[in-house]
Amino acid sequence: QPPIGFYDPLGLVADGDQERFDRLRYVELKHGRVSMLAVVGYLVQEAGIRLPGNIDLSGTSFADIPNGFAALSKIPGPGTIQLVALIGLLELGVMKDITGGEFVGDFRNDYIDYGWDTFDEETKLRKRGIELNQGRAAMMGILALMVHEKMGVSLIPT
Repeated sequence: QPPIGFYDPLGLVADGDQERFDRLRYVELKHGRVSMLAVVGYLVQEAGIRLPGNIDLSGTSFADIPNGFAALSKIPGPGTIQLVALIGLLELGVMKDITGGEFVGDFRNDYIDYGWDTFDEETKLRKRGIELNQGRAAMMGILALMVHEKMGVSLIPT
């Protein structure tokens, strides 16, 4: 994938096993997509934007929940259970590359198009490369945000 090309410094697919390569690419795409959402979510919260209303019946509002790692200890227990259940549901039932699809990580499942089928093959490859590289950047970005938060140094300008 341009501009980097094939990059396998650890030799994970040096044996040429296409099935293993496809599995690793699938995982990389999924982690990249989750990381893109994580970076946006982190920045939105840092900007002070919160859901309206309460997170539980006792009156804890979404605005009362701090950003970052501090949120993990402030979310009420049932809320944490709901989050874990939602992630489990998505992982086991929704985020599966199961039916159809032109390539590894194609979650359209022969249902949603959004104009993808109107692109020529060169454009499709370029857009897939863009998504892959942006996912890689987002994985590094959310890692940097988390590390700097733990160090007590904000990357967000004030």
